[in-house]
Amino acid sequence: MSTETRGAGLPAQSAAPSWTTELRCEDDALDAVAEEWDDLAARCRTATFFQAAAWQRSWWRHYGRPGGLVVVLVRRDGRLVGAGAFRRRGGPLGGLTGLGDGLADYTDVLLDDECADRAATEFAAALPLTRPWHWLELREVHPEAAVQRVYAQWRGSRRRFEDSLCQYLPAVPMERLLKRVPGKTAQRSRVKLRKIAEAGVQVRSTPPEDVPDALAGLLRLHFLQWQDRGVTPEHRSERFARHLTESTTGLVATGRAAVHQFHLDGQLVAVNLLLLCPSFGGLYLYGAHPVLRERLDIAGLLFGAALEETVGAGIPVLGLLRGQEPYKQRWRPDRLPNQRLLLGPAGAAPAAAVRAGAVRARQAAAHQLGTRFPGLKEALLARRRA
Repeated sequence: MSTETRGAGLPAQSAAPSWTTELRCEDDALDAVAEEWDDLAARCRTATFFQAAAWQRSWWRHYGRPGGLVVVLVRRDGRLVGAGAFRRRGGPLGGLTGLGDGLADYTDVLLDDECADRAATEFAAALPLTRPWHWLELREVHPEAAVQRVYAQWRGSRRRFEDSLCQYLPAVPMERLLKRVPGKTAQRSRVKLRKIAEAGVQVRSTPPEDVPDALAGLLRLHFLQWQDRGVTPEHRSERFARHLTESTTGLVATGRAAVHQFHLDGQLVAVNLLLLCPSFGGLYLYGAHPVLRERLDIAGLLFGAALEETVGAGIPVLGLLRGQEPYKQRWRPDRLPNQRLLLGPAGAAPAAAVRAGAVRARQAAAHQLGTRFPGLKEALLARRRA
Protein backbone atom coordinates (compact mmCIF):
# COMPACT_ATOMS: atom_id res chain seq x y z
CA MET A 1 0.00 0.00 0.00
CA SER A 2 1.44 3.38 -0.96
CA THR A 3 2.04 6.13 1.58
CA GLU A 4 0.85 9.63 0.79
CA THR A 5 3.05 12.61 1.70
CA ARG A 6 1.16 15.68 2.93
CA GLY A 7 2.44 19.20 2.34
CA ALA A 8 2.75 21.74 5.15
CA GLY A 9 -0.47 23.55 5.98
CA LEU A 10 -2.64 21.05 4.05
CA PRO A 11 -5.41 19.22 5.92
CA ALA A 12 -4.65 15.65 6.88
CA GLN A 13 -6.21 13.03 4.60
CA SER A 14 -6.66 9.46 5.73
CA ALA A 15 -5.37 6.79 3.37
CA ALA A 16 -7.96 4.71 1.55
CA PRO A 17 -8.56 1.37 3.24
CA SER A 18 -6.82 -1.67 1.83
CA TRP A 19 -9.12 -4.54 0.79
CA THR A 20 -7.87 -8.10 0.34
CA THR A 21 -9.59 -11.43 -0.27
CA GLU A 22 -8.42 -14.97 0.37
CA LEU A 23 -9.58 -18.47 -0.51
CA ARG A 24 -8.65 -21.22 1.92
CA CYS A 25 -9.26 -24.87 1.09
CA GLU A 26 -7.43 -26.72 3.88
CA ASP A 27 -9.61 -29.03 5.94
CA ASP A 28 -8.63 -27.12 9.11
CA ALA A 29 -9.27 -23.65 7.64
CA LEU A 30 -12.20 -23.00 9.97
CA ASP A 31 -10.10 -23.91 13.01
CA ALA A 32 -7.38 -21.47 11.94
CA VAL A 33 -9.76 -18.47 11.78
CA ALA A 34 -12.21 -19.43 14.58
CA GLU A 35 -11.40 -16.49 16.87
CA GLU A 36 -11.62 -13.93 14.05
CA TRP A 37 -14.76 -15.67 12.79
CA ASP A 38 -16.68 -15.24 16.03
CA ASP A 39 -15.42 -11.67 16.42
CA LEU A 40 -16.90 -10.90 12.99
CA ALA A 41 -20.14 -12.73 13.86
CA ALA A 42 -20.57 -10.32 16.78
CA ARG A 43 -20.42 -7.44 14.26
CA CYS A 44 -22.92 -8.98 11.85
CA ARG A 45 -26.50 -8.32 12.97
CA THR A 46 -27.96 -11.11 10.80
CA ALA A 47 -25.62 -13.85 12.05
CA THR A 48 -27.45 -16.82 13.54
CA PHE A 49 -26.25 -19.64 15.77
CA PHE A 50 -25.63 -21.73 12.63
CA GLN A 51 -22.93 -19.24 11.56
CA ALA A 52 -21.06 -19.48 14.88
CA ALA A 53 -17.58 -20.98 14.62
CA ALA A 54 -18.49 -23.75 17.08
CA TRP A 55 -21.37 -24.96 14.90
CA GLN A 56 -19.60 -24.63 11.54
CA ARG A 57 -16.38 -26.28 12.71
CA SER A 58 -18.26 -29.15 14.34
CA TRP A 59 -20.43 -29.76 11.29
CA TRP A 60 -17.40 -29.87 9.00
CA ARG A 61 -15.51 -32.25 11.28
CA HIS A 62 -18.37 -34.74 11.43
CA TYR A 63 -20.04 -34.31 8.01
CA GLY A 64 -17.45 -32.77 5.69
CA ARG A 65 -15.42 -34.70 3.16
CA PRO A 66 -11.62 -34.20 2.97
CA GLY A 67 -10.66 -31.72 0.28
CA GLY A 68 -14.17 -30.34 -0.07
CA LEU A 69 -14.01 -27.19 2.09
CA VAL A 70 -13.88 -23.69 0.57
CA VAL A 71 -13.59 -20.69 2.89
CA VAL A 72 -13.86 -17.14 1.49
CA LEU A 73 -12.32 -14.36 3.60
CA VAL A 74 -12.49 -10.59 3.04
CA ARG A 75 -10.27 -8.21 5.00
CA ARG A 76 -10.28 -4.44 5.35
CA ASP A 77 -6.89 -3.14 6.54
CA GLY A 78 -6.16 -6.64 7.78
CA ARG A 79 -9.37 -7.00 9.81
CA LEU A 80 -11.80 -9.75 8.85
CA VAL A 81 -15.01 -8.12 7.56
CA GLY A 82 -16.46 -10.88 5.37
CA ALA A 83 -16.42 -14.66 5.70
CA GLY A 84 -18.28 -17.68 4.41
CA ALA A 85 -17.74 -21.44 4.39
CA PHE A 86 -18.91 -23.74 1.59
CA ARG A 87 -18.42 -27.31 0.49
CA ARG A 88 -17.76 -28.63 -2.97
CA ARG A 89 -20.68 -30.56 -4.41
CA GLY A 90 -20.19 -34.00 -5.85
CA GLY A 91 -21.60 -35.20 -9.15
CA PRO A 92 -20.84 -34.16 -12.73
CA LEU A 93 -21.91 -30.52 -12.31
CA GLY A 94 -19.94 -29.81 -9.15
CA GLY A 95 -20.23 -26.29 -7.78
CA LEU A 96 -20.59 -25.14 -4.16
CA THR A 97 -23.22 -25.23 -1.47
CA GLY A 98 -23.43 -24.18 2.17
CA LEU A 99 -22.50 -26.20 5.23
CA GLY A 100 -25.13 -27.94 7.32
CA ASP A 101 -27.28 -29.76 4.75
CA GLY A 102 -30.58 -30.63 6.41
CA LEU A 103 -29.37 -29.78 9.93
CA ALA A 104 -29.15 -25.99 9.59
CA ASP A 105 -32.38 -24.00 9.45
CA TYR A 106 -30.50 -20.91 8.20
CA THR A 107 -27.59 -20.61 5.76
CA ASP A 108 -25.65 -17.36 5.54
CA VAL A 109 -22.28 -15.63 5.34
CA LEU A 110 -20.84 -13.02 7.70
CA LEU A 111 -20.47 -9.33 6.75
CA ASP A 112 -19.35 -6.54 9.05
CA ASP A 113 -22.29 -4.16 9.56
CA GLU A 114 -20.05 -1.10 9.24
CA CYS A 115 -18.99 -1.92 5.68
CA ALA A 116 -21.43 -4.63 4.62
CA ASP A 117 -22.06 -3.38 1.07
CA ARG A 118 -18.40 -3.06 0.12
CA ALA A 119 -17.56 -6.32 1.88
CA ALA A 120 -20.36 -8.02 -0.10
CA THR A 121 -18.91 -6.66 -3.36
CA GLU A 122 -15.46 -8.01 -2.51
CA PHE A 123 -16.95 -11.31 -1.37
CA ALA A 124 -18.91 -11.75 -4.60
CA ALA A 125 -15.80 -11.06 -6.68
CA ALA A 126 -13.85 -13.71 -4.73
CA LEU A 127 -16.33 -16.56 -5.24
CA PRO A 128 -14.58 -19.27 -7.30
CA LEU A 129 -17.33 -19.76 -9.89
CA THR A 130 -15.74 -19.68 -13.33
CA ARG A 131 -17.01 -22.64 -15.36
CA PRO A 132 -20.56 -22.48 -16.77
CA TRP A 133 -21.71 -25.51 -14.76
CA HIS A 134 -20.16 -24.38 -11.46
CA TRP A 135 -22.88 -22.79 -9.36
CA LEU A 136 -23.29 -21.80 -5.73
CA GLU A 137 -26.60 -23.11 -4.39
CA LEU A 138 -27.67 -21.98 -0.92
CA ARG A 139 -30.69 -23.50 0.80
CA GLU A 140 -32.64 -22.00 3.73
CA VAL A 141 -31.61 -18.36 3.33
CA HIS A 142 -33.53 -15.84 5.42
CA PRO A 143 -34.92 -12.91 3.39
CA GLU A 144 -32.78 -10.50 5.45
CA ALA A 145 -29.62 -12.64 5.54
CA ALA A 146 -26.24 -11.05 4.87
CA VAL A 147 -25.74 -13.20 1.79
CA GLN A 148 -28.65 -11.36 0.16
CA ARG A 149 -26.18 -8.45 -0.23
CA VAL A 150 -23.76 -10.78 -2.00
CA TYR A 151 -26.60 -11.92 -4.24
CA ALA A 152 -27.40 -8.26 -5.07
CA GLN A 153 -23.74 -7.58 -5.98
CA TRP A 154 -23.31 -10.73 -8.08
CA ARG A 155 -22.67 -9.88 -11.73
CA GLY A 156 -23.27 -13.34 -13.15
CA SER A 157 -26.42 -15.42 -13.52
CA ARG A 158 -28.65 -15.66 -10.47
CA ARG A 159 -31.98 -17.11 -9.46
CA ARG A 160 -34.12 -16.95 -6.31
CA PHE A 161 -36.78 -19.46 -5.22
CA GLU A 162 -38.92 -20.01 -2.16
CA ASP A 163 -37.69 -22.60 0.34
CA SER A 164 -38.89 -23.98 3.71
CA LEU A 165 -41.45 -22.10 5.77
CA CYS A 166 -40.22 -20.77 9.11
CA GLN A 167 -42.43 -19.38 11.87
CA TYR A 168 -41.88 -16.67 14.47
CA LEU A 169 -43.45 -15.23 17.60
CA PRO A 170 -42.76 -12.00 19.49
CA ALA A 171 -40.70 -12.71 22.60
CA VAL A 172 -43.05 -11.25 25.21
CA PRO A 173 -44.34 -12.53 28.56
CA MET A 174 -46.74 -15.47 28.24
CA GLU A 175 -49.85 -13.51 29.20
CA ARG A 176 -49.24 -11.04 26.38
CA LEU A 177 -48.58 -13.89 23.96
CA LEU A 178 -51.89 -15.52 24.83
CA LYS A 179 -53.67 -12.42 23.54
CA ARG A 180 -52.73 -13.56 20.02
CA VAL A 181 -54.96 -16.63 20.23
CA PRO A 182 -58.76 -17.00 20.41
CA GLY A 183 -60.35 -16.67 23.83
CA LYS A 184 -61.20 -20.35 24.34
CA THR A 185 -57.75 -21.47 23.24
CA ALA A 186 -56.14 -18.94 25.56
CA GLN A 187 -58.26 -20.12 28.47
CA ARG A 188 -57.34 -23.78 27.86
CA SER A 189 -53.68 -22.78 27.69
CA ARG A 190 -53.93 -20.97 31.03
CA VAL A 191 -55.41 -24.08 32.63
CA LYS A 192 -52.57 -26.22 31.26
CA LEU A 193 -49.94 -23.74 32.42
CA ARG A 194 -51.50 -23.68 35.89
CA LYS A 195 -51.26 -27.49 36.07
CA ILE A 196 -47.58 -27.28 35.12
CA ALA A 197 -46.93 -24.77 37.90
CA GLU A 198 -48.80 -26.90 40.45
CA ALA A 199 -47.00 -30.10 39.43
CA GLY A 200 -43.71 -28.79 40.81
CA VAL A 201 -41.58 -29.30 37.69
CA GLN A 202 -38.03 -28.11 38.31
CA VAL A 203 -36.28 -26.37 35.41
CA ARG A 204 -32.49 -26.19 35.29
CA SER A 205 -30.33 -24.30 32.79
CA THR A 206 -27.30 -26.47 32.04
CA PRO A 207 -23.73 -25.12 32.48
CA PRO A 208 -21.23 -25.89 29.67
CA GLU A 209 -19.46 -28.68 31.59
CA ASP A 210 -22.74 -30.59 32.00
CA VAL A 211 -23.95 -30.17 28.41
CA PRO A 212 -22.69 -33.59 27.14
CA ASP A 213 -24.67 -35.49 29.80
CA ALA A 214 -27.73 -33.31 29.25
CA LEU A 215 -27.70 -33.91 25.49
CA ALA A 216 -27.29 -37.65 25.99
CA GLY A 217 -30.48 -37.43 28.03
CA LEU A 218 -32.14 -35.33 25.31
CA LEU A 219 -31.42 -37.89 22.61
CA ARG A 220 -32.50 -40.79 24.82
CA LEU A 221 -35.82 -39.09 25.56
CA HIS A 222 -36.16 -38.05 21.91
CA PHE A 223 -35.94 -41.68 20.83
CA LEU A 224 -38.53 -42.73 23.42
CA GLN A 225 -40.82 -39.92 22.38
CA TRP A 226 -40.79 -40.81 18.69
CA GLN A 227 -40.18 -44.56 18.69
CA ASP A 228 -43.78 -45.38 17.81
CA ARG A 229 -44.07 -42.63 15.20
CA GLY A 230 -40.72 -42.88 13.40
CA VAL A 231 -37.68 -40.93 14.55
CA THR A 232 -35.52 -39.09 12.00
CA PRO A 233 -32.84 -41.68 11.14
CA GLU A 234 -29.95 -39.23 11.38
CA HIS A 235 -30.89 -38.41 14.97
CA ARG A 236 -29.98 -42.00 15.85
CA SER A 237 -26.51 -41.79 14.36
CA GLU A 238 -23.30 -41.50 16.35
CA ARG A 239 -22.03 -38.65 14.20
CA PHE A 240 -25.13 -36.58 14.90
CA ALA A 241 -24.70 -37.16 18.64
CA ARG A 242 -21.05 -36.11 18.43
CA HIS A 243 -21.86 -33.04 16.32
CA LEU A 244 -24.75 -32.00 18.56
CA THR A 245 -22.63 -32.36 21.71
CA GLU A 246 -19.55 -30.61 20.35
CA SER A 247 -21.38 -27.69 18.73
CA THR A 248 -23.82 -27.13 21.58
CA THR A 249 -21.11 -27.15 24.24
CA GLY A 250 -19.34 -24.37 22.35
CA LEU A 251 -22.57 -22.44 21.81
CA VAL A 252 -23.57 -22.64 25.48
CA ALA A 253 -20.09 -21.50 26.54
CA THR A 254 -20.44 -18.34 24.42
CA GLY A 255 -24.08 -17.61 25.29
CA ARG A 256 -25.47 -18.71 21.92
CA ALA A 257 -27.52 -21.59 23.28
CA ALA A 258 -29.28 -22.80 26.41
CA VAL A 259 -30.04 -26.40 27.38
CA HIS A 260 -32.99 -26.74 29.77
CA GLN A 261 -33.45 -29.87 31.87
CA PHE A 262 -36.84 -30.62 33.41
CA HIS A 263 -37.17 -32.82 36.51
CA LEU A 264 -40.41 -34.13 38.00
CA ASP A 265 -40.46 -36.16 41.21
CA GLY A 266 -36.68 -36.37 41.04
CA GLN A 267 -36.61 -37.83 37.51
CA LEU A 268 -35.37 -36.26 34.27
CA VAL A 269 -38.49 -36.04 32.10
CA ALA A 270 -37.51 -33.59 29.35
CA VAL A 271 -34.58 -31.71 27.83
CA ASN A 272 -34.86 -28.78 25.40
CA LEU A 273 -32.17 -27.16 23.23
CA LEU A 274 -32.77 -23.44 22.60
CA LEU A 275 -30.44 -21.63 20.20
CA LEU A 276 -29.83 -17.91 20.73
CA CYS A 277 -28.61 -14.96 18.67
CA PRO A 278 -29.22 -11.19 19.03
CA SER A 279 -32.17 -11.13 16.61
CA PHE A 280 -34.07 -14.25 17.71
CA GLY A 281 -34.04 -17.47 19.68
CA GLY A 282 -34.76 -20.80 18.03
CA LEU A 283 -36.42 -23.98 19.35
CA TYR A 284 -34.13 -26.57 17.75
CA LEU A 285 -34.58 -30.02 19.35
CA TYR A 286 -36.16 -31.56 22.42
CA GLY A 287 -36.83 -34.89 24.05
CA ALA A 288 -39.65 -35.69 26.47
CA HIS A 289 -40.61 -38.92 28.21
CA PRO A 290 -43.93 -40.33 26.88
CA VAL A 291 -45.24 -40.65 30.45
CA LEU A 292 -45.06 -36.88 30.79
CA ARG A 293 -47.65 -36.50 28.04
CA GLU A 294 -50.21 -38.23 30.24
CA ARG A 295 -49.72 -35.70 33.03
CA LEU A 296 -48.81 -32.32 31.55
CA ASP A 297 -48.82 -30.24 28.38
CA ILE A 298 -45.30 -30.90 27.05
CA ALA A 299 -45.42 -28.09 24.47
CA GLY A 300 -46.50 -25.58 27.09
CA LEU A 301 -43.80 -26.77 29.50
CA LEU A 302 -40.91 -26.49 27.03
CA PHE A 303 -42.23 -23.41 25.28
CA GLY A 304 -42.72 -21.55 28.56
CA ALA A 305 -39.09 -22.08 29.62
CA ALA A 306 -37.79 -21.11 26.16
CA LEU A 307 -39.92 -17.96 26.12
CA GLU A 308 -38.73 -16.95 29.59
CA GLU A 309 -35.08 -17.44 28.57
CA THR A 310 -35.53 -15.43 25.37
CA VAL A 311 -37.37 -12.57 27.07
CA GLY A 312 -34.78 -12.49 29.87
CA ALA A 313 -31.96 -12.19 27.34
CA GLY A 314 -33.64 -9.18 25.69
CA ILE A 315 -34.06 -11.05 22.39
CA PRO A 316 -37.10 -9.70 20.49
CA VAL A 317 -38.29 -12.82 18.62
CA LEU A 318 -38.71 -16.51 19.36
CA GLY A 319 -38.32 -18.60 16.22
CA LEU A 320 -40.10 -21.93 15.80
CA LEU A 321 -37.75 -22.74 12.89
CA ARG A 322 -38.83 -25.07 10.08
CA GLY A 323 -41.84 -27.35 10.20
CA GLN A 324 -45.55 -26.82 10.75
CA GLU A 325 -46.21 -29.21 13.61
CA PRO A 326 -49.62 -28.76 15.30
CA TYR A 327 -48.13 -27.71 18.64
CA LYS A 328 -46.61 -24.67 16.92
CA GLN A 329 -49.86 -23.56 15.29
CA ARG A 330 -51.72 -23.08 18.57
CA TRP A 331 -49.72 -19.87 19.16
CA ARG A 332 -50.73 -18.32 15.78
CA PRO A 333 -47.12 -17.65 14.68
CA ASP A 334 -46.12 -15.28 11.90
CA ARG A 335 -44.92 -17.11 8.79
CA LEU A 336 -41.96 -16.21 6.59
CA PRO A 337 -40.45 -18.60 4.03
CA ASN A 338 -36.73 -19.00 3.61
CA GLN A 339 -35.22 -18.70 0.15
CA ARG A 340 -33.02 -20.80 -2.12
CA LEU A 341 -30.36 -18.78 -3.97
CA LEU A 342 -28.49 -19.84 -7.11
CA LEU A 343 -25.41 -17.92 -8.30
CA GLY A 344 -23.55 -18.83 -11.49
CA PRO A 345 -20.96 -17.39 -13.87
CA ALA A 346 -21.76 -14.61 -16.31
CA GLY A 347 -22.89 -15.84 -19.72
CA ALA A 348 -24.14 -19.15 -18.33
CA ALA A 349 -27.74 -18.63 -19.46
CA PRO A 350 -28.27 -22.20 -20.75
CA ALA A 351 -26.91 -23.70 -17.53
CA ALA A 352 -29.01 -21.25 -15.53
CA ALA A 353 -32.15 -22.36 -17.33
CA VAL A 354 -31.36 -26.03 -16.66
CA ARG A 355 -30.68 -25.39 -12.97
CA ALA A 356 -33.78 -23.24 -12.56
CA GLY A 357 -35.95 -25.78 -14.36
CA ALA A 358 -34.71 -28.58 -12.12
CA VAL A 359 -35.50 -26.56 -8.99
CA ARG A 360 -39.00 -25.69 -10.24
CA ALA A 361 -39.68 -29.32 -11.15
CA ARG A 362 -38.65 -30.53 -7.68
CA GLN A 363 -40.78 -27.86 -6.02
CA ALA A 364 -43.81 -28.68 -8.17
CA ALA A 365 -43.47 -32.39 -7.48
CA ALA A 366 -43.15 -31.78 -3.75
CA HIS A 367 -46.24 -29.55 -3.79
CA GLN A 368 -48.32 -32.13 -5.65
CA LEU A 369 -47.24 -34.96 -3.37
CA GLY A 370 -47.83 -32.83 -0.30
CA THR A 371 -51.33 -31.97 -1.51
CA ARG A 372 -52.31 -35.56 -2.28
CA PHE A 373 -50.53 -37.10 0.71
CA PRO A 374 -50.53 -34.55 3.57
CA GLY A 375 -48.07 -36.45 5.79
CA LEU A 376 -45.55 -37.06 3.04
CA LYS A 377 -44.01 -33.59 2.98
CA GLU A 378 -42.79 -33.84 6.58
CA ALA A 379 -41.50 -37.37 5.90
CA LEU A 380 -39.51 -36.15 2.89
CA LEU A 381 -38.12 -33.24 4.92
CA ALA A 382 -37.04 -35.67 7.63
CA ARG A 383 -35.35 -37.83 5.00
CA ARG A 384 -33.52 -34.82 3.52
CA ARG A 385 -32.29 -33.87 6.99
CA ALA A 386 -30.94 -37.40 7.30
